[in-house]
Amino acid sequence: MSQTQLLKIVASRVLGFIIAMMLFLFLPAGTWNYWQAWVYIGILIIPMFFVLVYLLRNDPELLERRMRMREQRGEQKLIIKISLIFFLLAYILPGFDIRFGWSNAPIWVCIFADVLVLLGYWVVFRVFQVNSYASRVIEVNSGQKVVDTDIYAIVRHPMYFGAILMYAASPLALGSYWAMIPGAMIIPVLVARILDEEIALEKDLPGYTEYKQKTKYRLIPFIW
Repeated sequence: MSQTQLLKIVASRVLGFIIAMMLFLFLPAGTWNYWQAWVYIGILIIPMFFVLVYLLRNDPELLERRMRMREQRGEQKLIIKISLIFFLLAYILPGFDIRFGWSNAPIWVCIFADVLVLLGYWVVFRVFQVNSYASRVIEVNSGQKVVDTDIYAIVRHPMYFGAILMYAASPLALGSYWAMIPGAMIIPVLVARILDEEIALEKDLPGYTEYKQKTKYRLIPFIW
């Protein structure tokens, strides 16, 4: 894929993401006066811009992999379909919560959650820096090797740890306690994705079985 083609795909995905987030957050809220949503969108979009520039300059192959959306494994397709239900609820409910005043979360709670979202974002970015094969879909590429240093020496799936921080904290960042229920359901969905992914990696990625013996924990150190 040429850089021009990659740029067009990235630009369309970013634009689509921004439009979707605006609809999910502000339409249910029924107002533009929703500061938590504006802060949250800024937290997502501004770092995203710098990450995209970094990848375009330093690892366009990884960026191209991140643009792939179609899973090949039937198990992963089912997991994604289930996750979409909770994902949509976690982002639509906060707007209704703000409109009807169900939660009234204090400012400090929202700001603290924003910090957690940024922390999760940093973990994901660190994964991109150390693992050029961190594709969006479950796949093993020709010549791919196990990454067992840096953040991968702590847990085997650090990107999912960062994603959990982001998704679990997002409802609070948006001012909603009720949206934490579907937000928390992202955790078992990601656990199911990890378990199935490890089956594929053990089968197709040389050295992954040895890596599992070296790095004991999948997601959270000393727990799992």
